[in-house]
Amino acid sequence: MTRARMQFRHGARDEPEINLIPFIDVLLVILIFLMLSTTYSKFTEMQLRLPTADVDAQRDYPKEVIVTVSADGRYTVNKAAVADRNVSTVAAALGAAATGGKESVVIISADASSPHQAVVTVMEAARRAGLMQITFAAQSTAQAGH
Repeated sequence: MTRARMQFRHGARDEPEINLIPFIDVLLVILIFLMLSTTYSKFTEMQLRLPTADVDAQRDYPKEVIVTVSADGRYTVNKAAVADRNVSTVAAALGAAATGGKESVVIISADASSPHQAVVTVMEAARRAGLMQITFAAQSTAQAGH
């Protein structure tokens, strides 16, 4: 009796490869689907221009308190710098500068790019100081072109 021997190969096996191309194709299709189905909300921005007026040359009245608000929110009251930016400090400076008492007129001259809160702070400080007459300075249309 002869025995037949079977020989099995013990050589290197072929490793299965993962084909990434179909995976990338599926991801691109999902990405395109998401891009087309997503709604984009664009908030419309209002274009604002600060007011201009034809004003006469600025007159100096003794009962005026001129408050200047810079672009970064610093204050000056009658050309004197205010040390702090809080309402109570600005109110104290306004009260000291109001030579006409409660009849003094507060003129707010704010930079075009000054924060809105800085102007509201001046208005609140004027109310706390008892100064109820407030007006805003505007540049003339001839100077607006600069």
